[in-house]
Amino acid sequence: MDDAPREGALALAVYRGVIGAVAPAVLKARTRRGKEDAARIGERRGLASRPRPPDTLIWIHGASVGESLAILPLVARLLEQPNRHVLVTTGTVTSAQLMAERLPERAFHQYVPVDTRDAVRRFLKHWQPDLALFVESELWPNLILETRARGIPMALVNARFSQKSYEGWKRASALAARIVSSFDATLAQDGPIANRLIAFGAKRVEIAGSLKADAPPLPVNEAALEAFRASIAGRPLLLAASTHPGEDEIVLEAARALGGNHAGLLTVIVPRHPQRGGDIEGMAATSGFSAARRSVGALPTPATDVYIADTMGELGLFYRAAPFAFLGGSLVPHGGQNPLEAARLGTAVASGPHTDNFADTFRMLLDAQGAGRVHSAAELADFAHGIFSDPALGQKTGARAKAAAESMGGALAATVELAENLLAAHARA
Repeated sequence: MDDAPREGALALAVYRGVIGAVAPAVLKARTRRGKEDAARIGERRGLASRPRPPDTLIWIHGASVGESLAILPLVARLLEQPNRHVLVTTGTVTSAQLMAERLPERAFHQYVPVDTRDAVRRFLKHWQPDLALFVESELWPNLILETRARGIPMALVNARFSQKSYEGWKRASALAARIVSSFDATLAQDGPIANRLIAFGAKRVEIAGSLKADAPPLPVNEAALEAFRASIAGRPLLLAASTHPGEDEIVLEAARALGGNHAGLLTVIVPRHPQRGGDIEGMAATSGFSAARRSVGALPTPATDVYIADTMGELGLFYRAAPFAFLGGSLVPHGGQNPLEAARLGTAVASGPHTDNFADTFRMLLDAQGAGRVHSAAELADFAHGIFSDPALGQKTGARAKAAAESMGGALAATVELAENLLAAHARA
C-alpha cells in the first residue's frame, strides 16, 4: 500500500495546526517592527478592503518587489482584453507601495492572506478569481490547496525552485507532491528547475525562460543619475549590488587590492537589505576607508572611498553609472540575485559560485561575456582591473551581456498564452 497520501495528509495537518497557532502572534510582532501595514492588516487576515469587480478577475500572486516588477508587463498584456480586472497580491510593504504607483487601470493590489485556512477561505470567498497565477516559488500549502479545492484554474509561472529548496521539500515530499501537482500547468525558468518540479509531480511543465528577461529596463531618476555622475567625475567605479552579510568584507578587500593601481577608485555597495547600511559603514571605517551613506542624503565627495547606497529602488541608477556590477548573494551560499536587470542595461556582470537561483541565466550570461565568475576578493579585483584598464573591453563585455539577456526573452508571450488557454477552458467548463 502506498503510504504517500497518508504521509501528505499528516504533514498537512501538522502544518495547519502550527501555522494556525503561531500566525496571530507573528502578525502582531511584524506589525510592531513596521514589516506590516497596520492600516491594512485586515487584508492579511483575508478581509478584503474593496468590492470584487463584476467581470473576469485574474489573480496574480508574487512574494515581493522582484516578482512585482516582473509581472507588470504581464498585467498590461492580460488587460488588453476588455471586461477584465487583475488582482495582484504580495506580502511586503515595499511591494505594496510599488504596486500603488505602477499598476495600470483595472488592476489593484491586496496583501496576500497569511497561510491559515480561515484567512485563505475568507480571501477566496470574497474574490472568487477566475484564474490564479502563482509567480516563482510561492508554495504556500493552504493558499494553493484551498484554491485547488474551489476548482479555480491555477498555474505556476516564472517558476524558480532552487536545489536548496528542493532538498528542503524532500523532507516533506508527500506534501510537496500534493502542492506542486495542484497546478494545471507550470512554466519553469530553466531545465534544472523543470526537472526538480517534475520530480514532485508537476503537470504540463514547460521551459519558458524568465519573465524578468521581458521586463522593461529598471527605471531611473535622470536628475539623480546626473547628480551622481557629476559627483564621481569619471572615477573608476567598483559596484557591488545586492550584497549579503559576509560579502561586503570581500568587496572591501578587492577594493584595497585595486586602489594601488587605479587612483580615485570609488566602491559602491548596494546592500540587499538597506537597514544594513550602518553596519557596512562601520565595517568600512574599521578597514580604513572613508565612507558615506546615501540614505542620509550624502553624495560621494573626492574624499569618499566607499559609498553605501542603502536606499530602495535605485539599482537602475547605479547599473547605468557602472561598467560592470558584482551581483551579491553569490559569494555566500544564498543562490545569487537576478543578473538580467544589469545585463539588459549593458552592464557586464560578475558573480561568485553560488548562483543556483538563476543557474541557467548566469551560465548563459557569463559564457557570452567570456569572464565574470569569481571565487575570491583577488579574482574580483582581477576582473575589475581588466575592465578599468581597457574601457573598450568593458563596453564589449557589457554589450555581450545585453545581447545574451535579450536572447532569453519569450516568457511573457508563453505566460499570456497559457493564461488565455486556462481562462478559455474554464469558461467552457
